[in-house]
Amino acid sequence: MYDIIKKHKLLSLHLMVVILGFTGILGKLISLNSLPLVWYRMTIAFLILLMVMIFKKTILKIDKRNFIPLLGAGMIVGLHWLFFFESIKVANISIAVICLSTSSLFSAFLEPIFFKRKLLKYEVLFGMIVLASLSYMLYEKPSSDMNFTLGYTYGIISAFLATLFTLINGKFINKIDATEITTIEMLGGVIIISIILLINQDISIVNNIPSINDLFYLILLSSICTAAVFVWMIEIMRYITPYAVIMAVNLEPIYSIILALFLFNKTESMNFSFYIGSSVILLIVFLDGYIKNRK
Repeated sequence: MYDIIKKHKLLSLHLMVVILGFTGILGKLISLNSLPLVWYRMTIAFLILLMVMIFKKTILKIDKRNFIPLLGAGMIVGLHWLFFFESIKVANISIAVICLSTSSLFSAFLEPIFFKRKLLKYEVLFGMIVLASLSYMLYEKPSSDMNFTLGYTYGIISAFLATLFTLINGKFINKIDATEITTIEMLGGVIIISIILLINQDISIVNNIPSINDLFYLILLSSICTAAVFVWMIEIMRYITPYAVIMAVNLEPIYSIILALFLFNKTESMNFSFYIGSSVILLIVFLDGYIKNRK
């Protein structure tokens, strides 16, 4: 599999993004609240990856010096998913994924800190345009039972955490096997979500056993859209920069919004201002990538 990814890295990257486009759809289809949903997702993914590692006999080869940082990265991605799915639950898929597309702009501001490079003036301008677009979309929100303000807030926090996670991952990809990285990170996610459940005294995991439908969607979400895609993403990052991965992942909103409109037309239909604002954000994201690619 790794040889195929290396040989067809760009094709693999965009196929991965198409699969990621189903994450929000599955999250919408699962009736569980965000906390138990993320807990089940990460627990099942962790168990799948653990079995893979045992089968490959690599369970004892984890570098203990990198264990804690990777565990921390897993906690970050666990919180990212929590805010992402909460955005979907309180608003809808379209809002959650369009907010997620701001991750490349967070990357533009965070990369200078992580990699000690100069912040570029046009990146600041692009950031201001994106903020203006989000403000316009929020100001012109349609009348609805959905909490759009909270949905945008959760979505933007989710985007920030996703960027932070990707940049941290970029420091480990050339040191450790992709399966090992993802296994530890899934464990970190399970730990942080379990802590939140304990603090909230939330026993919904005990009281609300997933239905057959929910279990089916959870297995799809955990195996294909989590375990497989994360190993896939880390392996791709060995040959493509973290920024290039973030840029490609920004295609996810397009796939997700189209799928959501097709499957959930009633709750996903937005007003004109949303599509204008979304188009501006996506244009800025791709323009940013085009400028960086020319340098």
